Amino acid sequence: MIALLLALGSSLAYGCADFLGGLGARKAHVLRTVMVAAPASLAVELLLWPVLGASFSSGTLAWGAASGVASAAAFALLYRTLAIGPMNVLSPVTALVSAALPVTVGLLQGEHLTAAGLVGLPLALLAVVLVSAGHGAGATRPSRTALLLAFGAGAAIALQLVFLHQAPTDSGVAPLITGRAVSSAVTLAAAGLLRRRLGPERPAYAMSAAAGVLDSVANLLFLLAARSGDLTVVAVITALYPAGTVLLARGVLAERIHRGQLVGLGTAAVAVSLLALT
Repeated sequence: MIALLLALGSSLAYGCADFLGGLGARKAHVLRTVMVAAPASLAVELLLWPVLGASFSSGTLAWGAASGVASAAAFALLYRTLAIGPMNVLSPVTALVSAALPVTVGLLQGEHLTAAGLVGLPLALLAVVLVSAGHGAGATRPSRTALLLAFGAGAAIALQLVFLHQAPTDSGVAPLITGRAVSSAVTLAAAGLLRRRLGPERPAYAMSAAAGVLDSVANLLFLLAARSGDLTVVAVITALYPAGTVLLARGVLAERIHRGQLVGLGTAAVAVSLLALT
């Protein structure tokens, strides 16, 4: 139950962070948004160090650094994906992709998938097709570029979660600190190399920083949940985060989707729920 609640909290925090990050990336180049979000996340994790402790062993540093590289890619790809929109279609696609790899890793490590999980995986793939189709007049259909970015973002998120899970369980918040320091360095280096392409727009500082803080909270809750439960279950429950993004996108941006895509979203919810039963 503790792992379930932590995973649900992580899901909610990720959904809100993604919405704010996506909005921020609409106001300025995505790298400008990430340049604010990543250091804000690092600041939160440094504040948690005295409270939760940190042990920087070689294994922790290696897995933390790997998660940081994946995190930098996830930040940029996801915020760019959500900036293109529509959020209420692309966010679930990203979530389903991000759930598949951790489930596979969990199974390879000896965790078992029940009959519900064996039904849930094909349903998840069907949901991706339905959500991505968007046929019919007035439908909000994502572009091919947006879909490719969504799949890339999902893969990067999955790798980040898997790498965090591999870190030693007694390392405290050290994997998060290491990962965020690396992702911040990668982001700043990329921004320096591409500074002429970033444009003159200033980032939405408060919105971007809030996205980074929420992302840091989400990572912490996921790490704690994964340490007290199975990766296959925790990762999939965490993948429910589009619910928060979709609700905010509908309420704030008035985004609408076609009936067939609503069926896809419903199928995605069923698939994620079945996988959680594993």
